[in-house]
Amino acid sequence: DKARLEALYGREVELADREAVELGADGILDSAKEQDVAFLVVGDPFSATTHSDLQLRARRRGVRVEVVHNASVMNAVGSTGLQLYRFGETVSIVFFTETWRPDSFYDKILDNRARGLHTLCLLDIRVKELTVEALCSGRKEYEPPRFMSVNTAVEQLLEVEARRG
Repeated sequence: DKARLEALYGREVELADREAVELGADGILDSAKEQDVAFLVVGDPFSATTHSDLQLRARRRGVRVEVVHNASVMNAVGSTGLQLYRFGETVSIVFFTETWRPDSFYDKILDNRARGLHTLCLLDIRVKELTVEALCSGRKEYEPPRFMSVNTAVEQLLEVEARRG
């Protein structure tokens, strides 16, 4: 909750989604040359390429960067009891649509399995996704948030398995 964060930090907090960060990175970095700017994220800051890019651009501009790492699924997976060094490549399983059913994740799972490695599967999260109509018309109309369940991921894995035989 924004008000609670502002009370905690004693200053204004600006909520920024991915689009705001990607399109407003120059403004963020310009401000950081003149004053301290904090960029808070959910999870580890370097699990997302947007955050890595922001750090690299800041350093190129001579902006001092201090990183405080946070917990994320990438390091929390160790709490499963599985040994981290026995994990292969991590994969993302995205929601299928009627016209888009990517299955490259499946090959990576098979490759990991053939090498005797576990696979961490990141399940799709759809937050602030433009509707098809909005994409066509240039309007800002968003689909409701969706979070992939394990059941949906398994159904999609079974579909890929059936399709490939």
